[in-house]
Amino acid sequence: MRRSIPKPIRNKLDLTDRAQTRLVRKRLSLSDAELAAIVGRIGNSIAAISKEVAKQRANALPKPTDVPPAAVIASVTATEQAATEVPVTAPTS
Repeated sequence: MRRSIPKPIRNKLDLTDRAQTRLVRKRLSLSDAELAAIVGRIGNSIAAISKEVAKQRANALPKPTDVPPAAVIASVTATEQAATEVPVTAPTS
């Protein structure tokens, strides 16, 4: 009797399949330990893993530190507006 070869589930990650884990790690730019930790915490759904990685990266975005305070921005804007205004002179005819 012929038995069919079981097809892998497309949306689940099999950690025992080296090729599949390598492709997922490369696509998501993760290490083995990071991927294993996420799978242990979230589960083996590839969509859930991708969503968790995106969430972690969004939370890890650096805060801009070189932005001046709002008072400095307001004073520069007021100075620029005063400098660009052209005084109106009466026509001489």
